[in-house]
Amino acid sequence: MAEMPFVDTDIEDKFIMHTTSEITIKKKRKRTTGKEIEEDSERKKKKKKQYQPNYFISLPITNPEITRSIQAVQDAVIQKDQRFSKAMVHSGSLHVTMFVMHLSNKEEISIAVGALSDSKDFVEDLLKGKTVDLSFQGIDHFKNEVGFVKLAENDHTAILREIAETMKKIFQEKGILAGEERAFKPHLTFMKLSKSTPLRKQVKKIDPSLYEDFKSHYFGNEILHRLDLCSMLKKKQPNGYYYCESSIVFGEKHAAEPDDAELVSLSKRLVENAVLKAVQQYLEETQNKTRQTDGSPVKTEEAASGSKNESDNDNSK
Repeated sequence: MAEMPFVDTDIEDKFIMHTTSEITIKKKRKRTTGKEIEEDSERKKKKKKQYQPNYFISLPITNPEITRSIQAVQDAVIQKDQRFSKAMVHSGSLHVTMFVMHLSNKEEISIAVGALSDSKDFVEDLLKGKTVDLSFQGIDHFKNEVGFVKLAENDHTAILREIAETMKKIFQEKGILAGEERAFKPHLTFMKLSKSTPLRKQVKKIDPSLYEDFKSHYFGNEILHRLDLCSMLKKKQPNGYYYCESSIVFGEKHAAEPDDAELVSLSKRLVENAVLKAVQQYLEETQNKTRQTDGSPVKTEEAASGSKNESDNDNSK
């Protein structure tokens, strides 16, 4: 062993190198594992951002009665707590969301516009000429963070749900990420804490007593006549309503066409006017023939007419 002075050293060095190597590998594994967790977290964030809704199908509220009633609720809440003025939805923005979607570029927006256009025939087939009359009554909330006016449950509400589901399928078939997993619950939001970050920090919940007086209030009816493809992020219109990429309108032809009674009345007026005109023309022709036979009246009238024209021309100068 004396002849091999570096044997122990070599073994020790190898052991140290091996141990160091194992430690290094473990450290690398830890770093790699941490990196993988970060990358996975980033992927999830990116995926969430990618699928985050930025467009929606809107049923706009156009009945002034509903708008006025909601403003009365908002004023009452603000009188009790001024801070909630930041949580109120602008009257021009009032709508019912049919479903949401994510559109990442102009091409997808164009596809969505096409899907909305295609939806019109399907919706009209569901309506079968009937009017969807939506009744809004009472107030409820989501986790005391969103205050909304309820839609009364009836046959019309059921048709609205069917319309939403039908349209959502049309969008999905075209490759649009439309709809959410939760069930469609039509509602009319009038206040929400998420509208103001500072308010959200100050107030965690909306106290239902703030709108207690309107708990069962009847707000009015809205007839379905239009659905819009709206952006959540683009600048709103001057009236407060969302930026609208496209719309479909229902029943505009029926509204423009007169009913049977109006057609009958119009026909009578046309016939009466035609008869009166014919009689008047006949009388004028008869009078002219009489004057031409007489000779003098025609000349007299022509002379008078000529004098009047000359007088008018002088005055105009």
